Amino acid sequence: MRTESGQPRPRKILSEVSAVVAQFSVLVLTVCVMLFAVCHPAEAQQPAKLPRIGLLISAQSSIASPRIQAFRRGLRDLGYVEGKNVVMEYRYAEGNLGPVSDLAAQLVRLKVDIIVTDTSYATEAAKNATKIIPIVFTTANDPVADGQVNSLAHPGGNLTGLSILALDLNGKRLELLKEAFPNISRVGFLTRIGTATGEQRFNEAEIAAKELGLQLQYIGAKGADDLENAFDTAKRASVQALLAHPSTFVATNRTRIVELSIKNRLPMIYGSGDHAEGGALISYGPDIVDNYRRAATYVDKILKGARPADLPVEQPTKFELVINLKTAKQMGVIIPPNVLARADRVIR
Repeated sequence: MRTESGQPRPRKILSEVSAVVAQFSVLVLTVCVMLFAVCHPAEAQQPAKLPRIGLLISAQSSIASPRIQAFRRGLRDLGYVEGKNVVMEYRYAEGNLGPVSDLAAQLVRLKVDIIVTDTSYATEAAKNATKIIPIVFTTANDPVADGQVNSLAHPGGNLTGLSILALDLNGKRLELLKEAFPNISRVGFLTRIGTATGEQRFNEAEIAAKELGLQLQYIGAKGADDLENAFDTAKRASVQALLAHPSTFVATNRTRIVELSIKNRLPMIYGSGDHAEGGALISYGPDIVDNYRRAATYVDKILKGARPADLPVEQPTKFELVINLKTAKQMGVIIPPNVLARADRVIR
């Protein structure tokens, strides 16, 4: 409307000015948003942080290699590709247990999301290094007795994983030794001196040995440098074969133990199949490589929000008998056909 003089009314003018101001404000806001996006593209497109997995390996890398490959395969099956959507931090002690604690501390300082361990010794080092970061063990001997978890069903802390503990395995190993070498009567039990689990497993195996008509002799080594003395003790005690206690000590010194077994012509049975792959004469026990593949499942669940305290510890489900005929030839021994027929794998 206009006034009598023909000029626009003031209210109309104010309304039109307000509309112009509003349109200008919207334009300014749009330009600001566009400028912010142009000036800060990194913030606008910042990729999500990749999960970081630390592997704490006390054994030699040559021993661990097939196990780590199985772990990677397990991760790939679950959609994790190293370098693409997951980062792996490797720490190897190469069989020297001295630096394991320092290596565990390194992984903690890197703030990895999960630590995966290869032996009870590495697990203990990781446990001492952190009470917060989840720890997945792959080959726990007896996680309850070792104080690593409260129970197999309810671990209760920041540790969980897979155990290699199964009833009467040493009894089965002694039975296999007796079948392979029917004339033996005295078997040595090789372990590290001063370990509670070594003493316990010896006592359990001694009961099984008596039922088979065998005499079991404790053969202890103070450390890696004492292994040759331990084999000398076995020879002086007229030991005819050896049973290796499945332990961190045996796993990290496998190469030297195999060499001494062959040198002294003492047939020996070990606790996991990949030991025979590394030159041991006979091995029987849980498939350790399969344990590593299964460990990837724990990693996946934890990365998706599960708490280690609520993930039950799994016991062995797959066992295998492996015989190395190359080593048998080096030692000058013959494995009977009936024992070979029972083998899951024969290395020729």
